[in-house]
Amino acid sequence: MAFLNKYISDVFGAVRSLLKGMRLTGYYFTHRREIITQQYPDNKEQMHLPERFRGEVVMTHDANNEHACTGCTACELACPNATIKIITKFDISPEGKKKKALDTFVYHLELCTMCNLCIEACPTDAIKMAQTFEHSVTDRSQLTKKLNKPGSKIREGIE
Repeated sequence: MAFLNKYISDVFGAVRSLLKGMRLTGYYFTHRREIITQQYPDNKEQMHLPERFRGEVVMTHDANNEHACTGCTACELACPNATIKIITKFDISPEGKKKKALDTFVYHLELCTMCNLCIEACPTDAIKMAQTFEHSVTDRSQLTKKLNKPGSKIREGIE
């Protein structure tokens, strides 16, 4: 008999919980204050993403095709799953000294967990998280990106 009483009380508790949720849903249906749901992809032009949204890592370049990456590999070391690979070279300065410089910045988007650790580790703020989110491709090799543009060089005054 105790089993039957517990079963009936569980059923009534479930129905009460369902009605409580339906009451809240009904309230939001009749008292519309703000629209929460966005109808993607119909609203691509008006779509608003939060400022803190993390889409992919990009390297910023200025109008002169200059970047702030020194090739220090801090972002590569901070990455928990080897998403970033920095290939460096040695340039010879006008004084004749060898100086390490960025040759290629390889970013594997398919491995990235969007954790933002590489951005935090970068001492010169050379990379940032963009708000792009449409990354569907048919060929996985398209998700491996070279972030430094062809012919780009380090910005003056960055050490």
